[in-house]
Amino acid sequence: MQFGYTIVYVNSVSASLAFYNQAFGFATRFLHESGQYGELETGATALAFASHAMGEMNLGGAYTKSERGAAPLGIELAFVCDDLDAAYAKALAAGAQAVMPPETKPWGQSVAYVRGHDGELIELCTPVSG
Repeated sequence: MQFGYTIVYVNSVSASLAFYNQAFGFATRFLHESGQYGELETGATALAFASHAMGEMNLGGAYTKSERGAAPLGIELAFVCDDLDAAYAKALAAGAQAVMPPETKPWGQSVAYVRGHDGELIELCTPVSG
């Protein structure tokens, strides 16, 4: 078994794809003609977005929507970068909501948190040195 992809349910798949392109530099890999599902080029594991309408269809509405005005869900997307300060500034300039500015953790890794287009929690971090 291998981890295939993460799907984030959002209000607008195309708007989320555009935000992640502008904020983090991920190119669109695929956008279904219906506009209800899309994927980004993120490396070996895909980051995908599906509309809340698709969530309703797939899950019968039995899930909690991530929303900017509500507390973040207990899950985060983590993006590793070499220049954390630049990545954090770029994300904010693209419309990300600041949660925690860059700080160095006791284990030596630098980490910052923002919220995405639909309130999803995003960690920006330097590689973990081992």
